[in-house]
Amino acid sequence: MPQAVPNPYWNTNVARHPGILRSVPAGCGAALDVGCGDGLLARKLTARAKRVTGIDKSPEMIARARGTSAGHDRLDFIEDDFLTAELPAQGYAFICSVTTIHHMDFTAALLRMRELLCPGGELVVVGLAREASAVDWAALIAAAPIVRITKTVRRARGPEGMPIADPLMSYGEVRSVARQLLPGVRYRRHVLRRYSLTWQKPGS
Repeated sequence: MPQAVPNPYWNTNVARHPGILRSVPAGCGAALDVGCGDGLLARKLTARAKRVTGIDKSPEMIARARGTSAGHDRLDFIEDDFLTAELPAQGYAFICSVTTIHHMDFTAALLRMRELLCPGGELVVVGLAREASAVDWAALIAAAPIVRITKTVRRARGPEGMPIADPLMSYGEVRSVARQLLPGVRYRRHVLRRYSLTWQKPGS
């Protein structure tokens, strides 16, 4: 397996990479990174999966991903819309997505991921949501100093040109819909303004 890929930058998305990588099943065959951006996480996945595919509909991001991934012969990048791209049903042992699902129809995206995941496969989604309750706002206010200090100390930055969108769904809505579509899903709220969904598809 290739050596671990170093972080050329740090931000609140990269902060979730270690947890995502720990979720990759042992002996993973094919892995899919949905909304792969510049390919940083996809390159890291090559150390844990035999074949990795990154998909993103941004031409700029895919061009950058391909340009910085020379030498990774088990890594492919697809420029396409994840919801309509031709991808193999039940073709992936591991699927992940980091702060991308709020750019898509949430239900359609989760259903597509569920369809593409092979029986027994692992899914990890890291996302953004909006504050909609008193509890949400209290958590945001309490975490604000930690987030600010962490970003300053770590010199948070990311690749230029990354598409940005405001989340429409609240944390509660995300949790509710995910539990309907992915029975047994593990939902977690993270300090650095992220939530995660972790789910294993039932075996055949």
